[in-house]
Formats: sequence, structure tokens, C-alpha cells
Amino acid sequence: MSRFASVALAAALTLGLGSTAASAATEIEMFFPVPVEGKLAKEMKNLIDRFNGEHPDIQATAVYTGSYDETNIKTRAAIKAGRPPAAVIMSANFVLEYQINGEIEPLDPLVEADGKTPDAFMDQYWTALHGNARFADKIWAVPFHNSTPLLYFNADHFKEVGLDPSNPPATWAEWVEAAEKLTVRDGDTIKRYGLMLPGNYDYLGWIMTALTMSNGGQYYNPAFGGEVYYDSPSMLGALTLVDDMVHKYKVMPEGVTDGKAVSTAFFAGQTSMVVLSTGSLSFIRENMKSDYGVAFVPRNMRNAVAIGGASLIMPKGLSDEQKQASWTLINWLTSPEIAGHWSRFTGYFAPNKGAYELPEMKQFIAQNPDAKVALDQLQYAKSWFATYNTVAVRKALEDEVQAVLSGKKAPAEALKEAQKNADEIMRPYVEQTALRLMH
Repeated sequence: MSRFASVALAAALTLGLGSTAASAATEIEMFFPVPVEGKLAKEMKNLIDRFNGEHPDIQATAVYTGSYDETNIKTRAAIKAGRPPAAVIMSANFVLEYQINGEIEPLDPLVEADGKTPDAFMDQYWTALHGNARFADKIWAVPFHNSTPLLYFNADHFKEVGLDPSNPPATWAEWVEAAEKLTVRDGDTIKRYGLMLPGNYDYLGWIMTALTMSNGGQYYNPAFGGEVYYDSPSMLGALTLVDDMVHKYKVMPEGVTDGKAVSTAFFAGQTSMVVLSTGSLSFIRENMKSDYGVAFVPRNMRNAVAIGGASLIMPKGLSDEQKQASWTLINWLTSPEIAGHWSRFTGYFAPNKGAYELPEMKQFIAQNPDAKVALDQLQYAKSWFATYNTVAVRKALEDEVQAVLSGKKAPAEALKEAQKNADEIMRPYVEQTALRLMH
């Protein structure tokens, strides 16, 4: 029996379940999203099959639940229906809202039952991931697969226009200059864009977070889920950069381009630079026919990006047996061995630092140095935008940024509207918290 299964059995006995209950397989479901390209669903099934084989007292089933946003909707529906999954791989910035709504279990009692302190438990994970997992004095989530946005570029295109692929643009000024050189025009027709950014929901908010942070901004108040800083100089500068790339320099296509179309255009040589997730790295490595490079997101005021990806949460409403089985699964999936395996398969970086001490991970990094770029960028990474009603607040901005991308609004006008709409969405929470005496 594995160590984790032994822990589960010991805990079950501690709970007074007795040998009969411990010998019966506890059935649990885990919701998981597949937010990036690749063969993730198949590999997740392989992992769960392996987990079940190593833990005969647990029968876990992985349920594919769509994108991060769709997984959020389905999880909330299952909780309201009284049939919560035992674990969910949830977008890391949605965890706060589940905590605000009282829909997830704090994990500290399970950590302490394993003989660890919360500090020691969280120390397994990169510091940049702590803010979206541990807050309000409790651990609410365990980082599972994480990412930062990265600049991917076509090295052959760089050489073609006299740019050095070993020295990609590091500042916004260098980025604009490179994008102009890389854009290929035939009269009024643009045959190749210098840059493309994903403009679809979720991805767009994350990219705008990165640009605002690299322009010195905060984007949101990490200590209070009722404030965002959309109508601010740092975000105005970020959105103006994007607007200028489209309408002034004409190095980006007008309108909304989703992440899949961006990666397709990159593979086809229709754009020379893209900003995509670390989680796209394996997909790009497998499908890019030209030589390519990976770099930090360029900065204006400072190097800074938000973390992305997902964490494992445990909804309320589970039996003691289900809780313990869920905790066993969560620990197994986030162990150095499995986290390292998942990182090598997907391109996400492994949140558990111990994964990088394993020989197979050291060998992988030596053979694939592009996988180290996101790790190097982690020193500049911070928590991901998270508020009350996160998705609606995020969309309040994304709707306005999409209007700018389509040439329907100017950046300043769009950000004032985004701020007003976001404030209205957060008002119920603000009135129940910051605008009243808390007990």
C-alpha cells in the first residue's frame, strides 16, 4: 500500500470508520478542465487509472468539465444540487470567491493531521503561488499546474529581418520596434503580423493583467476582493500599447482573435510573435515547424506577470470518507513525482519545488531549456487577479478591451466604463464588508 493510502486508512480509522468501511472503495469524482491545447484529457485519465491502481481503497473518476469558466459553472451547479465533486482542478483565481461564499473546505486540519504545519506545507510550493492558495488565515487550495504568460517568437523570422533571436525584445519600446520590423506588408495588405495576442475571455484578462503589472500597476487589491484598478494610469498605458499595436503601428490584427487562432497563426508563419501560456509550451514544441524562442513578457516599468493555471480545491458537503479520499488524491497529484510528470507532459511548470530535484526533471530541463524560462520569470510573478464575482468583474474589463481591439472605443473611455461596471458588480460585497463594521 502506498504512503498516501496508508495515511488515508489511518485517518479513516481515526474517524472511527472501522475496518469494514476502510476496506470498501470510496468512490469520488474530480472535475478537471482542459484549458490549453494538447492531449491532456487522455493523460489525465492515465493518471487517474494509475492512482486507482495504487489505491484500491479509492475509486476516483476524472470528469472533464470544459474550460476554466465552464468548470467553475459546473462545480457551482453540483454544489447547489448537493452533489459536489470531491476535488476540482479550479482556476487559481476563482478560489477566493469559493472561500467568500463558504463553498470549500479549509485544508489546514488535513495538513495538520498529516503532521505538518501550514507553513511547512505551503513551503513545498513556489512563493508566487501562495497568494491564490492561502489567504484569510487558511489554506484553501493546493497548486496543481501553473503558468505565466510567455513571449514566443519565430527565430527564423527574427534572422530574416536582422533581429537577434538570442536577444529578444525585453522592453515595450523594443517590442514595438521588433513588431514593426517583423510585419510584412504588400501595399495595404498585411501578409504577416509582427504580433498577435489572445483576445478571448479569460485569456484576455490574464494578458491585460500581465501588461498592467509590467507597467508598474497592481490591477486589483490582493488584500480585499472588492477593489480593482481598471481606471488607472498603469492600465491606461497597457491598453494604449495594445491599441497602438493594432491601430497606430498596425502590427497586430484588428478585432478579437482567440488563443487557438493565435497559436494556429504562429505555426503557419502568419505572425512572428505571440503571447501565450506556459501551458502551451509542449503544444508549440510538438507542432512548430520553424525554429522558435521563448522569452519573458516585455516590460515597461518592471518585469512582472501574474501566475495562472489551476489549483485543487475540496468543496464542502463531502462525507468524512470522501474528504479523506479527496485529500489522498490531492496529495498524490501534487507530489513531486506526479507534478514533474504532468509538467513535462503539458508545459505547465510544476508548482511543487521538489519536482525539480528529481533526476528525470533535471534531465528534461537540460534537454529542453525553453521549459526553464517560466521558472526564471517566477521571481517576478505575483498573485492572479481574484475578487468577489471574479468572472463577471473580469468580463467587465474584457468587454471594454475587446471594444478597443475592434476600434469601437478609445482606451480611456473603455477603462472608465470597465471601472464603473466592475464597481457595480462588486457593490453587494463591498457594502457587506469594507463599508460596515466587521465582527
